[in-house]
Amino acid sequence: MYDTALVPRWIITVIAAFFLYLLLGAVAGVLAGLFGIGGGLIIVPVLIFSFQAQGLGGDVMAHLAVGTSLAAIVFTSLSSIRTHHAKGAVRWDLFRPMAVGIVFGTAFGVLTVAGISGPMLQNIIGIFTLVIAVKMGFALSPTPGRNPPAKPGLAGVGGVIGWASALFGIGGGSLVVPFLTYCNVGMRNAVATSAACGLPIAVAGALANMVVGQGQPGLPPYAVGYVYLPAVVGIVLTSVPFARLGALLAHRLSPVLLRRTFALLLTLIGIRFLLA
Repeated sequence: MYDTALVPRWIITVIAAFFLYLLLGAVAGVLAGLFGIGGGLIIVPVLIFSFQAQGLGGDVMAHLAVGTSLAAIVFTSLSSIRTHHAKGAVRWDLFRPMAVGIVFGTAFGVLTVAGISGPMLQNIIGIFTLVIAVKMGFALSPTPGRNPPAKPGLAGVGGVIGWASALFGIGGGSLVVPFLTYCNVGMRNAVATSAACGLPIAVAGALANMVVGQGQPGLPPYAVGYVYLPAVVGIVLTSVPFARLGALLAHRLSPVLLRRTFALLLTLIGIRFLLA
């Protein structure tokens, strides 16, 4: 029989949790491929539930989930950008000015999150999840109504999107795509450009969370600030290949049924957060 006394208990806990993060990455990847959104909307809630199960304090687990989600999105967005760029779908002329605002907005967003208590942050994420659920469930999209603003305007919009994305631990797709389609950008280009915008959001957000979270009480081993490395590795290893599986399934299943099913899932998650 294996003698657990030879290994510290926290190492055994980390190893056991790592397999959970592999599973989380697979689920997030499939759902991202099925529904065409970044995995942050799934990763953040499941990480919070996982950290609760591990006994982490309420004041740190929500922040840790947001920072970890952004760090994982760094790697998944690179794969997505390469695919979209190869097809010539990314509007780099729109991305560049937006990216400038995104970097500053994301950094400010992380500072905003640092001043919010863990339970309050969970409530904010829960409300946002419900808003996205309503949007998806009723297929609400802005009607194209104007051309993209000039570079200063794009930078300003990027700042707002970066701030919100840092708050919710997402790659920004649920915010960038509606804005670009409103600006008469075709859906194919909007999705591709949104994928590109996810990289500066994730990089700036992950780095800022690493710095802001340094020395915070209640962080588990192998956490660098508010980024939990075992979760990042596990999610990345499985999310990318399983996203391809999700994309294949999306072509075989009813898009309306998929959208409404995911909206229902988000609704349950949002209500769970608000009732916690």
